[in-house]
Amino acid sequence: MIESLARRAFFRFELPVHYLAKPPRADGDVSKWPQKCLVPPLVELEEREPFADVYWAWNEDGFYAAFDVPNRTAVPQCDPKHWWKKNGLRLCIDTRDARDIKRATRFCHFFYLLPSGGGKSGKLPVVGTHRMSRAKEPPPAVDVSQIKAAAHVARSGYTLEVAIPGGCLAGWDPAEHPRIGVFYKVKDSQHGAQHLTADDDLGWNSDPSTWATGVLVR
Repeated sequence: MIESLARRAFFRFELPVHYLAKPPRADGDVSKWPQKCLVPPLVELEEREPFADVYWAWNEDGFYAAFDVPNRTAVPQCDPKHWWKKNGLRLCIDTRDARDIKRATRFCHFFYLLPSGGGKSGKLPVVGTHRMSRAKEPPPAVDVSQIKAAAHVARSGYTLEVAIPGGCLAGWDPAEHPRIGVFYKVKDSQHGAQHLTADDDLGWNSDPSTWATGVLVR
């Protein structure tokens, strides 16, 4: 049984989240992101090649992330009504980094992001929130219209950028709490799944202690 667990499950990771006074504009172009903001591909610990690049950054106004999923052979299909199916991204943030708490608190946020499926045309990105399983208390309701998202979708792959204002993150206070919990999952119909740390079998969607610690550095 233990042999089937990801090696990452045996470590506690602390990863830098770099400060950007002027973060990249959310327009779907990830080439403008500085290399220092690239999230270390922890899947390499299992001698696996990452299929997606993920970037993140912060400033006093909020949290920013970008996803780049190349090397596809067909336009990704998304289902906003059943967002957990087909192609999409998950981004989780705990503004208190409660690494020893096994159940989510009101500071734990679960966002799902789709590169397409939104708007009348179905071509706009989708941002939504989901309550974590077994949560002690959900975070306050989030007005997702305040979250900026942009994507570029093509047959060869897609990119997505998101800017989450601090007002959408309960407890966002980088000065007092410079360590946060962070997690992402990229689900792709051609490449499979890429998780930051724990995979689905270890219950990342119900247990924030399986996430990594993001250290907000300047």
